[in-house]
Amino acid sequence: MSTATFPDLPLLAEGEGWIAIDKPAGLLVHPSQLDAHEADTVLARAQAQFGRRFSPAHRLDKGTSGVLLLTHSAPAAALLGAWFRDEQIHKRYLGLVRGWPQGEQGVIDHPLARDPEQPSAGQAHLPAQTRWQVLQRLSWPVRTQPGFEHTRGALLELEPLQGRRHQIRRHCKHIAHPLIGDATHGKGPLNRALAAHLGRQRLWLHAQRLELPDSQVIEAPPGPEWSALQQA
Repeated sequence: MSTATFPDLPLLAEGEGWIAIDKPAGLLVHPSQLDAHEADTVLARAQAQFGRRFSPAHRLDKGTSGVLLLTHSAPAAALLGAWFRDEQIHKRYLGLVRGWPQGEQGVIDHPLARDPEQPSAGQAHLPAQTRWQVLQRLSWPVRTQPGFEHTRGALLELEPLQGRRHQIRRHCKHIAHPLIGDATHGKGPLNRALAAHLGRQRLWLHAQRLELPDSQVIEAPPGPEWSALQQA
């Protein structure tokens, strides 16, 4: 039983030395340089809830929700780390992007600089591919461009074939369909207008599914705000 003052994390699955939780949007996994004094993090909640220390097996940005694997033993950390490094874990995300992509599906094949927070010039660029498929095309009665009374968006299924840092966010920007709510790669005025219309300010990216090499599938259903997009 948790003795924390933090809300509990939804437990999705557990294995030998690891657990999978459903990470809320807006919650840091651990303190960062920009939020060094933040006490409410995934690792703090997990320790309070389960009574042991955890380490993240992979990354999810603060704004991203969904499946996150945490380890509490060295063998599990090594095993999951090797699976991620060797691209044996298949990931599927749900993303809401600006505009309507051309076609119904495709692959973004665009090498990415290793560190997105540094100038790309002079850095090694690593191979990166992301599959995408349109799930739904949306239009909202929000004017974000002169001459247009509506703003278009698309709900996509996104499958990054690697795990480059911010891969999905950077790839969506590359094809001129940035994720809505992305303060780094999107457009602030559009993000603010849609946040007001949708009644929710967040990065619209959700880690929906992980498939492990042992055939185990872990899923985190999208929150109710995703269903509400159709009525917005």
